Amino acid sequence: MEGQITPAKPRREKPAHLMCGKPLWGIAGLACCSYFAYLSYSHVRQAEFEWPHDWGSILAYAVWVLLMAALTSETSCWLERMFFVLVLANFALGFVLAVWANAPYQRVRDLRVTSVWTWALAALVSGLIIFAGGEPKHA
Repeated sequence: MEGQITPAKPRREKPAHLMCGKPLWGIAGLACCSYFAYLSYSHVRQAEFEWPHDWGSILAYAVWVLLMAALTSETSCWLERMFFVLVLANFALGFVLAVWANAPYQRVRDLRVTSVWTWALAALVSGLIIFAGGEPKHA
């Protein structure tokens, strides 16, 4: 049996859509992102700019960053990719603030405001995903 070539494993295909065409995921994303946008807004409105700096928070943000990065790389739909990038940006921002214990007050305030808008945009994109039928919208 010398000289036989074994067939290579077929390359794993990326799913075109993880969320499109499945309204439950769009509704869940819309609800969660809307809640986080409201929560971030309430912190800004009440001038609450403290951020947890414990190891549990840092680890939790790191896990979410890795999960969102993996999900972003797994989809080829531009709408879903935009959603995951926005959520990734928010968790990355949370991670940075959790690690940066002596961040200036104004910088934390500015990042909190950025977080409000980023969560709101993620909610909007998730709302669009509800009505996306799973047609090819490849990047």
